[in-house]
Amino acid sequence: MLAGARGATTFSLITPIHVAGWIEEMTHTHSAPTVKQRLAAVRHLFDWLVIGHVMETNPAHSVRGPAHSRRRGKTPVLAPEEARQLLDRIPTDTLIGKRDRALIGLMTYTFARIGAATGMEIRGVYAQNRRLWVRLHEKGGKQVELPCHHSLEAYLDEYIDAAGLKDTPRAPLFQTIRRGAGRLSGNALPQANAYAMVQRRTIAAGITTAVCNHTFRATGITAYLKNGGTLEKAANMANHSSIRTTQLYDRRSDDLNLDEVERILI
Repeated sequence: MLAGARGATTFSLITPIHVAGWIEEMTHTHSAPTVKQRLAAVRHLFDWLVIGHVMETNPAHSVRGPAHSRRRGKTPVLAPEEARQLLDRIPTDTLIGKRDRALIGLMTYTFARIGAATGMEIRGVYAQNRRLWVRLHEKGGKQVELPCHHSLEAYLDEYIDAAGLKDTPRAPLFQTIRRGAGRLSGNALPQANAYAMVQRRTIAAGITTAVCNHTFRATGITAYLKNGGTLEKAANMANHSSIRTTQLYDRRSDDLNLDEVERILI
């Protein structure tokens, strides 16, 4: 599709003109972030082909995507009171309740991406310096090790003890539940299932904010910054290469904007 309609039938015939034309066409049907993301993917593909000596140069290297800039992220964020309400209203008289609370707590208190959370093994939770730590494998092959917040430590301990997982260090930490059995299946919890769980739990807790798996990452970062944390430390904990990315999760200005709107005394 990138080059076939423009006469380039092999990789070696693709030029920056072909890539630029493809980008121009996409700007009429896709949003700017989507176009930029696809351009980045094509650049990586051509880089791999250059390394493999399939192509001499990367024709996408000099092509620029559409201008796009955001200072505020789109991810829905919960207020600290809402996050506390959600965690407190998850029933923990069942194994699945303990699992769900531990997963949501992990994403909130460590800023973990859902992929890193659901990809954890039991051995990723370990004791060090008389405190529980977690080891997360984030995107880009980066490993993050963090001490647990005292609430998260309690959630994880209660879940792991109830599930009897201590003797299976290589098993997935967050697993699906066998239907009708109430026991773990041994299979890792898929991200889609985690999303469905988050939807159920927020509705049951009476929260009307349209949350997603990423909400808890943004919620944790915002709460951390509100309580005196620094952007530099938040970026390190969240495994962000740039502080500019962390700033998209900083929603402290939402409170300021609301205060200013309430000045319109009509």
